[in-house]
This record gives sequence, C-alpha cells and structure tokens, in this order.
Amino acid sequence: MSITKTAMVTVCGRPNVGKSTLLNALVGEKIAIVSNKPQTTRNRICGVVNRGDTQLVLLDTPGFHKAKNRLGDYMVKVTRESIADVDAVVLIVEPVPHVGIPEQELVKKIGESGVPAILCINKIDTIEKKEDLLAVIAAYSEAHAFDAVVPISAMKQDGLDELLGELCKYAQEGPQLFPDGMTTDQPDRQVVGEIVREKMLRNLDKEIPHGTAVEITRFIERDDEVIEVEATIYCEKKSHKGIIIGKNGAMLKKISTEARHDIERFMGTKVYLQTWVKVKENWRDNMNYIRSFGYQDE
Repeated sequence: MSITKTAMVTVCGRPNVGKSTLLNALVGEKIAIVSNKPQTTRNRICGVVNRGDTQLVLLDTPGFHKAKNRLGDYMVKVTRESIADVDAVVLIVEPVPHVGIPEQELVKKIGESGVPAILCINKIDTIEKKEDLLAVIAAYSEAHAFDAVVPISAMKQDGLDELLGELCKYAQEGPQLFPDGMTTDQPDRQVVGEIVREKMLRNLDKEIPHGTAVEITRFIERDDEVIEVEATIYCEKKSHKGIIIGKNGAMLKKISTEARHDIERFMGTKVYLQTWVKVKENWRDNMNYIRSFGYQDE
C-alpha cells in the first residue's frame, strides 16, 4: 500500500519514563538508546513507522528536567522546541495519581502550543487495581483536556496498536517523507556512537556516564563488507578515565564487546570496533565541545 498521509508526532515526558523504549517498540528496531538512568537521550531522535497508507514520524525528546549545565540547557531547549510545529504530542507519564512539576511544565507548553495531545500512561504492568489507573486519568484530566488517554506498557508492548491507531487520526494528506525501510533520520555514525554511550550508562555507576561523550572518528565499510569503527570516549576527569578503562582494561573491553554486538545487529554486518578514552575537563559547559559531539543547535 502506498503512503498518502503523514503525521509528525513529538513524544515527551520526564526522564526515565520510557520514551526511548516506546520509540524502539513502535519502530521495531533499536534506534534510541535505553538505560535505567535518567537523561539517557540528549538529542531529538526521529523514528519512522509506516502503518497502512500513513507514515508516522515520531520525535523522541530528551527527558524534561532542571538543567545543571549547558548540555542540560540544550536538552531542555530541544524538548521545548519539539512541541511546536507538529501534528500531535504524546505526553508519557508513569501511573502516579498526581501531576508532577516536569509534567505540569510540559502540560503548560502543550496548552500554549494548541497542538492536539494524547496522554500515554506507561508501565501499566506495575498497576494492581483498575481504580489506581482511573485515579491517574482523573489527575491528568483536571490538568489538560487530552484528546485521548492510552494506557500502555512499552516494555511488554501492550497497548501499542491502540496508540498507533490514535496517532494515525492526525495524519494529513501529503507525500511520503522517508523511503520504505528507513526507520530513523539519524546517520549510522550517530546511532553507533549512541550505542557505545548506552553501554557506558549500563555498566558504570552514578554520575560518570553523564560526563561522557562519544565521537566516532573512523567509520569505513571495507570491500569484504566489514565495517571498521573507531570511537573516542571523552570524560571530564582523569579519575573517571581510570574507571572507564577498568583494571587491566576489563571495563572498556566489556563496554566495547556489548556495543559491538548491538552495532552488528543494527548494521546487519560484521563490525571491527576500537575504543579509546580521553579527558576533556568540563566539556558539558563548553558549547564548542557540545557542538563538536553532535549536539547541534537547529
């Protein structure tokens, strides 16, 4: 079936609410990194879902939070700007029966934009009684007149068909924006760098991974179809460099091995990955570094 309609949809919410898990589940491929640490997503990531004659372009945004540095300011700005100029907004919340401060700010922004909004209550697999879900719906219905409320579990892939059905209602007649088979607008290099960063988020404790950035310095497809990747991990302190490398290089090897497996799955071919670790002190407060690591102002 050919695509005759499209809808641009922003997915927003507080950090760690399941935005990237939902995006990956809807797209059917890992295009956004996922970890149990907040503020995993730094850039706006675009996922593409074709359903019948409709193409949905989903914008995954960084979690809305109180910024502590210039990188944080950039992430909040990306989220704010993503709510304007789209056909619909999905606000993802946890099943808690009161509207938190980040949600209040996002609801206010949605109200000011006048964009149609769907309330998506994630993690419903953690709810024991139906009354608990009704209390969540009641709290948010008082805060904003949402077009629809869709309870889901992104992790268990429950409720996703209902959500896609609601989103298709906002599609406008128009040409196909992305070709068949394309699931994201991110360059392969960027996805690869984000996968390396995800493995740091999963393997390192506390604040260290948030002070890291990954630069892909080499990305070459050889004649034998093996892709050669060289990745430089930047951290903010010498002591962090030692932790990332680990005793006898064990931690860096673990991060690299896990990353290579995921990159091979994403690229569909064998990958040769080399990683290095360098120190760039306080890079999160230096806009030149922030831009050089791919966090560009539009």
